[in-house]
Amino acid sequence: MTNPIVKRIELSDGRTITLETGKLAKQADGAVTLRMGNTVLLATVCAAKDATPGTDFMPLQVEYREKFASFGRYPGGFLKREGRPSDSEILVSRLVDRALRPLFPDDYHADVFVNVILYSADGQDMPDALAGLAASAAIAVSDIPFNGPISEVRVARIDGKFVINPTFKQLENADIDIMVGATIDNIMMVEGEMNEVSEAEMLDAIKFAHEEIKKQCQAQIELTEMVGKTVKRTYSHEVNDDELRKAVWDACYRKAYDIAKSQNPNKHQRTEAFEAIQQEFLETIPEEQREEKAPLVARYYHEVEKEAMRRCILDEGKRLDGRTTTEIRPIWCEVDYLPGPHGSAIFTRGETQSLTTVTLGTKLDEKIIDEVLMQGTDRFLLHYNFPPFSTGEARPWRATGRREIGHGNLAHRALKRMIPKDYPYVVRVVSDILESNGSSSMATVCAGTLALMDAGVAIKKPVAGIAMGLISENKGQNYAILSDILGDEDHLGDMDFKVCGTKDGITATQMDIKVDGLSYEILEKALAQAKAGREHIMSKMMECISEPRTDLKPHAPRIEVIIIPKDFIGAVIGPGGKIIQGIQEETGAVIAIEEVDGKGRVEVSASNKESIDAAMRKIKGIVAVPEVGEVYQATVRSVMPYGLFCEFLPGKDGLLHISEIDWRRFEKVEDTGIKEGDTISVKLMDIDSRTGKFKLSHKVLLPRPPKADNQ
Repeated sequence: MTNPIVKRIELSDGRTITLETGKLAKQADGAVTLRMGNTVLLATVCAAKDATPGTDFMPLQVEYREKFASFGRYPGGFLKREGRPSDSEILVSRLVDRALRPLFPDDYHADVFVNVILYSADGQDMPDALAGLAASAAIAVSDIPFNGPISEVRVARIDGKFVINPTFKQLENADIDIMVGATIDNIMMVEGEMNEVSEAEMLDAIKFAHEEIKKQCQAQIELTEMVGKTVKRTYSHEVNDDELRKAVWDACYRKAYDIAKSQNPNKHQRTEAFEAIQQEFLETIPEEQREEKAPLVARYYHEVEKEAMRRCILDEGKRLDGRTTTEIRPIWCEVDYLPGPHGSAIFTRGETQSLTTVTLGTKLDEKIIDEVLMQGTDRFLLHYNFPPFSTGEARPWRATGRREIGHGNLAHRALKRMIPKDYPYVVRVVSDILESNGSSSMATVCAGTLALMDAGVAIKKPVAGIAMGLISENKGQNYAILSDILGDEDHLGDMDFKVCGTKDGITATQMDIKVDGLSYEILEKALAQAKAGREHIMSKMMECISEPRTDLKPHAPRIEVIIIPKDFIGAVIGPGGKIIQGIQEETGAVIAIEEVDGKGRVEVSASNKESIDAAMRKIKGIVAVPEVGEVYQATVRSVMPYGLFCEFLPGKDGLLHISEIDWRRFEKVEDTGIKEGDTISVKLMDIDSRTGKFKLSHKVLLPRPPKADNQ
């Protein structure tokens, strides 16, 4: 066995990250084992030697997977083996992908596969924060061309202090939780959630993370030198025709520029006009050469279109649809659009539209989480759907994709802290994107807020979201920050920066940078401009509905919660569930009970208040402690010659002696007219300290007759 090469990184809190190569997976182009404490990740990278003919993009695929054995657990289900990646694994894969992808050379088109596998975990350290470092290190020890390295860290603010890569336990008390990816010089990616923090506080967190990332990138540079991989493989993945490129520019640029500044707000009309220019040029090429040269013409014309759009913005301040750099597209909203869901809303901003619904459920509707390191339930769900017709595409609608999971997660993070912790309902928000031309995830945040308020969900504050863009040149010396970007401005621009928040602060963010040299000054200005845009969008939303409805829709389930002593949980459930099932059958209510913080939490739900009240009375009766002097509604369980045995609380029977039934004297109980099964009000007079028997009286609740004159 060859001796592995090892590089150690000391974190600011004294923990150590060890990078090791040369021991495992040696047939991969690059492989690194990352270890921190008892957490172990293996990252590998393999790249094809040549590009697939006709490929003009970066075919990168990142897979992050967690082995159940890493934490000594068995997978669920019948097969007892790992299956498709979980949502959390997909989200980590996206985080790594977004930091790596922009740093491959523009003309490098070979298939690249990055795999990061969690092989050991201790349940304390969070492995997702280490995946980006492991992936970059694997590329660093390979001969694959890459303009890195990068690293990713999680930064949290706990009790006012920033912490790098906090533990699961520490993160529970954080008011900032963001993942930052960067090179040694530049921020590449940010994503996370916050508890209504200011723009300045978020920038401070990013800067704090970058200082740690610089150390980790330097360690990778040194590791590359240690393994002797400073010289990368040569490649030639593009065939170029400089004469054709010049011809495309000379013939098309002025026409594309004129369309770019024509200020046409209609996406499809602009697209058709741009495509007509390309088609017109193609028709000037001899027919026998046209098919061969079409791919090159498309690539060169894309460069023309990109430059035309960027120059219009930088030189004339003109955007494709005629807006200024700070202007938000027209917004219209509507709530209560659908009669069936418990809440619904339409949010339309320009050519982007979300139809969002809210469904309220009970504890039985909770999402069960059973992942390698995460087990529990989720009471707030948000799902995002992006059908092809939203962009006018003629293709089938397949299963949920990674992009949909990522966009839904961002909206989920933006809204989840606004749901009160003690809110009794399970809440599911579903956003269907019906039109898309620029940030449908931010439309989901806005539509989600409106639908929640329409449903009567008592959110703490409304949340709005906006997507910001950037056009820059000369390493940020000349730039324009764009509010509410179009799809083309995202595709052809240098930044996609989404910011969500309430009137009091940011709740979630996602940022992808596509250029080097983005300064913190530009980020600060982008955040300030985003805040102004967010406030404008919020004002339009508030014109539609300004606060949650005071009541739920008539067809929404009603839920009441009662907290009972832990010792009474068994009494409410009964042997084999007999008591709780009986209450449900008798009242029509659905009852869920669990132990929370050493107490019993009982959730009673039904479609009408009468059923809930009936079930609550029975539950309260079970957990009630008999008190002398209290009046109860009792049921006669048996009739004896000397009195009645009455159940005044569930499972609690007392004797109502014949002498305590009425002020009148009865010779026989039958003379009272009271039968078994009748209901009678009684007062608890005494509890025998020795036997625990209960003495009841009905007559004390009746007016006492006056004494006769001769007495």
